[in-house]
Amino acid sequence: MPHTPARAVYPGTFDPLTPGHLDIVDRARHLFDHVTVLVAVNAGKQPSQPTATRATRIAQQIPAGWTNVSVTAWHGLTADYCHRHACRVIVRGVRNTTDYQHEHDLATTNEALGITTLLLPARPQLAATSSTAARGGPFIRFIH
Repeated sequence: MPHTPARAVYPGTFDPLTPGHLDIVDRARHLFDHVTVLVAVNAGKQPSQPTATRATRIAQQIPAGWTNVSVTAWHGLTADYCHRHACRVIVRGVRNTTDYQHEHDLATTNEALGITTLLLPARPQLAATSSTAARGGPFIRFIH
């Protein structure tokens, strides 16, 4: 029986990419054959740069050794991207119970669309950082 690669997407606005985001990508890349960091548009947020610009910047921040990670800009539903690119899992990080409730609601919707969501809890030392907070102060690069 041939091996079907397990592909996942990690969607977000990533404005900016934080050490917590990179930690989720690092953990996900060990669970899946390929992880796409999906730099998306969120109508509820006003990003500081266009999606394509953020995607280029994020791709430059992914360590060279992470060969099973790619970065793509996307305008549309994450589930649509998943169906078009044979990604069966959406990876999401959760920092607290508020995140969990929001992500649980999205996961229920995506499950109805045929896509499973894997929620990864933030490591305690990274849970207090958000992109919103990071935009207000200096950015510290994740070192692995």
